[in-house]
Amino acid sequence: MDPRTGFLCNIKLIDDLLMGSLPLLRPGEPRHAAEFDLTDGLPAAAARVAGGLPSPLMLHALAAATSPHTRWTLLTSEPDMIRLTQAFEFSASHRLACPSFSEAQNREVFGKCANTNGHGHNYVLEVTVAGRLDEPTGCAAATDRLNAIVRREVIDAFDHKHLNLDCPDFADLNPTVENIARVIYRRLVGALGGGRIASVKVWETPKTWAEYDGKDEPAPSPRTGC
Repeated sequence: MDPRTGFLCNIKLIDDLLMGSLPLLRPGEPRHAAEFDLTDGLPAAAARVAGGLPSPLMLHALAAATSPHTRWTLLTSEPDMIRLTQAFEFSASHRLACPSFSEAQNREVFGKCANTNGHGHNYVLEVTVAGRLDEPTGCAAATDRLNAIVRREVIDAFDHKHLNLDCPDFADLNPTVENIARVIYRRLVGALGGGRIASVKVWETPKTWAEYDGKDEPAPSPRTGC
């Protein structure tokens, strides 16, 4: 931070740099994502912002949320890639317990989550795919195609189900939020074809989430897995 101002960067500078590079932010220009090519616009805007920041500041990422459920992101560490994040929701119940534990041990480790009949969550799922900018398909997975695949592979399989009892994925796997994220990643990674799954994030509650990017495949048994 600048010890005089307390700023890391004056946000007015960022505003000015973005206003000059993204037509979406300028009056009279296209106001909807459908009218603006983000696969061209984000790299141009990122280059302008990065070039306008005073040393030693560096741009880390530039993202555009085109709806409450859809976000496009460019990381400066991956200048030839663009990431698409799409959010989904499903409701499911589960019970957290290890068969090798006693009832008392399960209660000690998992608390109320070990209740015999289980409990439910309204899960929020964020799926991020990445594609090369020079590919004809841009992000490698258009939103409608991504929606269809996630619905088939995840929503139809898990929504309004008891994960332990109704879903073979968790027949021998404790359905923690960590394991749910990993299972969803594995379901999607082979289904997208040209798309690359960058990460899967699952929100169990507004303050508890797990993210899995597949970098440790094959993954070791989780700390509370069975």
